[in-house]
Amino acid sequence: MKKITLVLIVSALLFTKQGQAQNNGAGIVAAAAGIAAIGAGIAAIEDMKERAELTGTQWILANHPELTSFSLKTLDFDGKKLKDMSNTTLLYFKVQEFTPSDNPQLDGKRQILFAFTSYGWINDYGIDFSKVRWYLIDGDEWMKMMVAYAKVSSPIKDETILKTKISSGKVVNRGVKVNGNMEVPFFKLEGDMYLVSDYSDEMKLVYNERTLGIFLKKTRDLVQMRRSSIIEIHDFLFDQNKVVH
Repeated sequence: MKKITLVLIVSALLFTKQGQAQNNGAGIVAAAAGIAAIGAGIAAIEDMKERAELTGTQWILANHPELTSFSLKTLDFDGKKLKDMSNTTLLYFKVQEFTPSDNPQLDGKRQILFAFTSYGWINDYGIDFSKVRWYLIDGDEWMKMMVAYAKVSSPIKDETILKTKISSGKVVNRGVKVNGNMEVPFFKLEGDMYLVSDYSDEMKLVYNERTLGIFLKKTRDLVQMRRSSIIEIHDFLFDQNKVVH
């Protein structure tokens, strides 16, 4: 909230100086209204972020009692507008365990908490968490998902080879790159073509036009993951030398 306050103060000073230079009372009023609207939007996003992290924490406490010391954080709300968030179909939270101590370091197991949203999950009253489905996955489960996805979307069907390539590389829109080289090229498809992997009782993985789609069987929602999200999740789960805050 300190950042929000600083933004509002700086904006107010800038608009006030501009209004004085123009000697236009109406301009000052309009500027003040604009500042209020910006401040309200930022505050609303910050409040939603805090509520989402709290609800995610509550879900873990209720469903995973084995986690007794952990950190949970999402970056999905950072720099976003309310309109952007209302169209969001997937949020993810970085979860990492740690050893209790003074000023502890995040040194334990890393996992990702997925929050799949349905239409109308953000309304005039805020977030409707009854329209959110939660899934907690670790590195092993993520690797299985990526192998299943690459297997259906590329000509390579050997799961051992795919796992090796994905472990040492990155899944991008066009395939799997290792040291900058395309080692597992994905098929080129038209926009109305789909390749489907019946991954589990809960979801199907869908390859379409260089995107990773996840179809939830229970809600019949199809969500698409951004390439940047795939890379960030992969790096978080497998780059153990990366500093996590």
